[in-house]
Amino acid sequence: MMARSVALTSAALTLAFTFAAQAAGTGADGASDALARTLYEELIDINTTDTPEGNVTTAAEAMATRLRAAGFPAQDILVIGPNARKKNLVARLHGDGRHKPVLVIGHLDVVEARREDWSTDPFKLTEKDGYFYGRGTIDMKSNDAFLVAALIRLHQEGFHPSRDIIIALTADEEGGCCNGVEWLLKNQRQRVDAQFVLNLDEPSVVVDHGVPQFFELVASEKQYADYQLSVTGPGGHSSEPVANNVIYTLTRALNRLGDYQFPFELNAVTRNYFEREQALESGARAADIRAILRTPPDPQAIGRLSQDTFDHALMHTTCVATRLSAGHANNALPQRATAVVNCRILPGHSPEEVRQTLIKVLADPQVTLSYLDNDGQVQASAPTARGFAPPPLPAELMSPLEQLVGQMWPQLKVIPFMSAGASDAVYATAAGLPTYTFSGLALDRNDDREHGRDERTPVPWFYSGNQFLYRYLKLLTAQ
Repeated sequence: MMARSVALTSAALTLAFTFAAQAAGTGADGASDALARTLYEELIDINTTDTPEGNVTTAAEAMATRLRAAGFPAQDILVIGPNARKKNLVARLHGDGRHKPVLVIGHLDVVEARREDWSTDPFKLTEKDGYFYGRGTIDMKSNDAFLVAALIRLHQEGFHPSRDIIIALTADEEGGCCNGVEWLLKNQRQRVDAQFVLNLDEPSVVVDHGVPQFFELVASEKQYADYQLSVTGPGGHSSEPVANNVIYTLTRALNRLGDYQFPFELNAVTRNYFEREQALESGARAADIRAILRTPPDPQAIGRLSQDTFDHALMHTTCVATRLSAGHANNALPQRATAVVNCRILPGHSPEEVRQTLIKVLADPQVTLSYLDNDGQVQASAPTARGFAPPPLPAELMSPLEQLVGQMWPQLKVIPFMSAGASDAVYATAAGLPTYTFSGLALDRNDDREHGRDERTPVPWFYSGNQFLYRYLKLLTAQ
């Protein structure tokens, strides 16, 4: 990874992340932090993977129970979904109706984690060495806990917002049959209809080697797509290897994919991001950013910045092999070999366009390239819909955000950003609801363990994130 400049001192870092922790254990902030910690543990300890052992409904019911116990009327709490294991929680804090509601979304499901791969039990919250460990500590049971804690606190304070606050904690963002946001918008639109949507599925305080850099507001994101590569052959006895072994054919194609880089491209959001990033940088990195912003951009500067995986993902569509399968016996040549390739596609391009590009890159008629839909079904072609254009950034959203970031992290700027991943924002945007993705959780880009082994977040950053969400919702809806 390319070295990045360090913009803040260690003292500033300590100040930034002890802002909230100073109040922990005292007063209303302390009580809210304690509640969030309890909810966090409860959620982490519930397996919500898309496996036979996982159950999102259990987590949804657990949070509904907490809301009922806090005094929310039964009619304002709904646990509903397409099947017994994939139910979603929808709850509402009523406002005075001066403005249309705001919908705040977060997913309860997590990616699979195996105990033998981890140093701790992934489905038990473990606090050690200044970190919280567990599957979902970052993605995204922390923000789920913050959201329920904030709603309970606002209700118990007797706060009367200027608009209804609706929360939806949902299933299958990470994959599976029954995406909760999509299902709710199709089947219970009246329960979740809103002026705009806040999606908490992003740690927005971007940290580099322990030093906060900026606060990212995701206003656009890449489009997610999975493809299957398959090669078939006659197989045979392993004592008589043949040149057209399907494994060799497949791996040669994957090597060509690994050598390929999609074209450099900036859009309005990523150009704005790099323009603002340039002002925070110095030396060679600042010069390279200036060079890619020129018309035409400098290919050598693109090459140097692309060595940083974070920058590379902002400037290119990316495709990578994530799963391999072949063979049926140790002493037999395989008759079939398959691979899954996961792509994150820049806005303005479609999954079918990328599929056609991949066919050219793989350059082998023996390799069949298919599209895998959301249910994992193999399709001969991919969707032709292109990524959505970013929505406008209204003052009613931005003013309280910039005010609060200035209070909690005085040296950070709010920077509109394009997520290199994908989230439930795509479903809300497609339904005509402008969606903005951010939260007060911090993430060090050099210790990003989302979806990986020993997922964790520093303890003080958890409490800062909790206080951020409560304060933001109050500022937003007190207008």
